[in-house]
Amino acid sequence: MDDAVPEPPPAAEGEPVHDPAAPAPLNVPRTPTGDAGVDAALDRLGDADHLATDGHVEVYEDVHRGLRDALTALDVRPGPPVPARHPTTTPQRDPSGRPL
Repeated sequence: MDDAVPEPPPAAEGEPVHDPAAPAPLNVPRTPTGDAGVDAALDRLGDADHLATDGHVEVYEDVHRGLRDALTALDVRPGPPVPARHPTTTPQRDPSGRPL
């Protein structure tokens, strides 16, 4: 009886060798939001699919920064214009004569 373990057959040339430790895409669907900045940040998440785990942090921080900037931009958008009051030396009054 032969106790030798048979060698696995060699991989055919040109056939990819499966490496379970290699980065693999998660294929998480990303639905467009309609906001170009947010969509670009979410698309950047796909870059993590091709990186080793230690490279994910840089991508996640970049995406987080982009989303935070998009939210901050919402605060600085101008709102509706406020009607301007003309300065006057006399107090303004409504039609009944009361001060405004």
